[in-house]
Amino acid sequence: QVQVVESGGGLAQPGESLRLSCTVSGNMPSDFLTGWYRQAPGKERELVSTITQRHTANYTSTLTHRYTIGRDPAKNTVYLYMDNLKPEDTAVYYCNVKPATQSYWGPGTQVTVSS
Repeated sequence: QVQVVESGGGLAQPGESLRLSCTVSGNMPSDFLTGWYRQAPGKERELVSTITQRHTANYTSTLTHRYTIGRDPAKNTVYLYMDNLKPEDTAVYYCNVKPATQSYWGPGTQVTVSS
């Protein structure tokens, strides 16, 4: 059984940085896509960034210069580095993994940006 767990959220002030972690456990194939999504209050869930097992990364165009995705294969963990946080970054951040035709979600981690 595949488990996806996010961590690293919390309260940050505008301009600060946070690092989110997504740890995957269970029986996974050698190649799969990992993505970070976020859902702000009253809004639909949106894609933030994705990364393949071969480290190919993609970003939503408006976040490219403030967010960085990376992975540590030894820890089965994908990170999302968020710099210069803004109040509009406030959302629940979810990790999703897609091995082949399947899709697994974590429970999410709350990020709140407020002074």
